[in-house]
Amino acid sequence: MSLIKKYYSSILFLTLFALVFSCADKDNREAIARVGDTFLYKEDIAPLLNSKISKSDSVSFVTNYINNWASRQLLLSKAKINLPEERLAEFDRLVNDYRTDLYTRAYKEALVQQSQDTTVSGSQLSDFYDVQKENFRLKEKLVKIRFVELPMQFLNKNEVISKIKSFKAKDIAYLDSISVQFRKLNFNDSIWISSARIIDEIPPLTFENEDKYLKKSQFFELQDSIGVYLAKVTDVLNVNDIAPLSYIKPTIKEVLLNRRRLKYTRKLETEIIDEAIKEKEFEIYEQNE
Repeated sequence: MSLIKKYYSSILFLTLFALVFSCADKDNREAIARVGDTFLYKEDIAPLLNSKISKSDSVSFVTNYINNWASRQLLLSKAKINLPEERLAEFDRLVNDYRTDLYTRAYKEALVQQSQDTTVSGSQLSDFYDVQKENFRLKEKLVKIRFVELPMQFLNKNEVISKIKSFKAKDIAYLDSISVQFRKLNFNDSIWISSARIIDEIPPLTFENEDKYLKKSQFFELQDSIGVYLAKVTDVLNVNDIAPLSYIKPTIKEVLLNRRRLKYTRKLETEIIDEAIKEKEFEIYEQNE
């Protein structure tokens, strides 16, 4: 049965079950519930249903939705009657301010997206980094590391250990040639990785023992019930060290783009006001003292 047919069946059931009589308003929209002068229409609920919802579930969903809608409408009606006028006026101002903010923010974001250049050059990144590097102190340990995870029954472990330690071109070629036998591997030891991520990849390594194993030039072998982990640490940066540019490039790029967006938005607001004044759409009247 199609979604629309399921939906109409649900509405028919609810009409009988809840004594909610469908009616048509002046816009020819079919209403399924009413509270005072406010109506709930079929078209309000239809987008909330999908083909994955069974008939019984859709009936339950629509019933709950109608009851919740009615409860909100009734409470709103009571609030308008019983709350002080000054409170209602304050809430109306807040609602209007929020609506205006939503519209204007969406419009400005659309203009920014249409016009903004998202390209940030390497020199812009490095210039910003050179000036602000003291503000980029690490909050976690970073490590450069290469490692493999071997299955428990792996036979040539000593050969792999030798190649991991040496890691010359011929060693890398050998490791690549047998890499299908590894359960896990990372040969890119030129990038910085957080210690937390390494701990996720090497379960026997923990936050409690990381200082023992994650040291510069350290080779270690760890084992658990699943496999054997062989790793060589090539470099380490500790907490409070200055973060390397390569690691925080995404952060710096986002900062620069945010600054660019803010600058453009301020320029846009100024131009809108200037244009409105020029076209006599906006003026400020002199205030009598």
